[in-house]
Amino acid sequence: MGNGRTIKVLVVDDSIVFRELLTLGISSEPEIKVVATAKDPFEARDKILIYKPDVITCDVEMPKMNGIEFIRKLIPQYPVPVIVVSSVSGVVFDALNAGAVDFVEKPNMGDVTNVKHFIYSLIEKIKVASNAKIVQNTVKSSMQPEGTSEAFDSRKIIAIGASTGGTEAIAKILKGMPPTIPGIVIVQHIPPVFSRLFAERLNSSTQLRVKEAETGDYVEQGKVLIAPGDKHMRIKKVANRYKVECFNGEKVNGHCPSVDVLFESVAKEAGKDAIGVILTGMGYDGAKGLLAMKRKGAYTIGQDEHSSVVYGMPKVAYNIGAVTRQLSLERIAASIMEMVR
Repeated sequence: MGNGRTIKVLVVDDSIVFRELLTLGISSEPEIKVVATAKDPFEARDKILIYKPDVITCDVEMPKMNGIEFIRKLIPQYPVPVIVVSSVSGVVFDALNAGAVDFVEKPNMGDVTNVKHFIYSLIEKIKVASNAKIVQNTVKSSMQPEGTSEAFDSRKIIAIGASTGGTEAIAKILKGMPPTIPGIVIVQHIPPVFSRLFAERLNSSTQLRVKEAETGDYVEQGKVLIAPGDKHMRIKKVANRYKVECFNGEKVNGHCPSVDVLFESVAKEAGKDAIGVILTGMGYDGAKGLLAMKRKGAYTIGQDEHSSVVYGMPKVAYNIGAVTRQLSLERIAASIMEMVR
């Protein structure tokens, strides 16, 4: 933060043990203060009015009203950034769709190391969320009609990178894509297992074939490959096709998978035949890689500030000259299709 402001947090969870764990854990960070806790959404509503928190952490499974319904009703009235605390489940994406800005996986309470990692991760997410913009879920994707057979340049490859707010942004872009679109590779900062759940969700809600990437997968028309949540992903050109490699490695720019790792490989292997897109997220991962792509002749797009949940990664990319065009989220799918026709 660096501005001396204390982040006020409201913790919402039906377990008194977990409320105390969260309160003690995140209050260990001097910049954060838990101003109140609540055992259910109705108590939370009252405490929002009293304490005016900057960020809310919210469980999903709670009595009286679940966390998703709470977020859906809360955000239009009180646009407070919400971080969902949940066990491994696809419901986190329902929560993000409802208006939550991020999520964190509940720890194994018997594993001290796991709990410490969870607290550290939550503290970092709270700091990011305190600067996040609540983007109302009003963007209409230009869903292509069934059977669209528009011809695109099959030599092209589309690379996308995103972090906080990215799951919803990616979903909106992909829903605007027909099944004839050139192959797409994506790095979204997301934990392992959730990356597979995210891919499965997109596979069932778009006209594209979406899967969590595995080494040896080919980038093909109408296919989307999403980097696993704990591995870097890069592409290699084999004859006239692109193949992905997923591999273990140290974090790059604080992340594994890293957008820069993917983008730099796309710059090297695809050059002018690539389209690079950098979306909402905190930090600078992907900016240098996008610049490398642009210097090799790729067309590059950065999400604009107004439609970004966190205008961090796209801002850095824009400031260093890596962005050919800066666009609102609702215009990105059309711009990609225009460049691959």
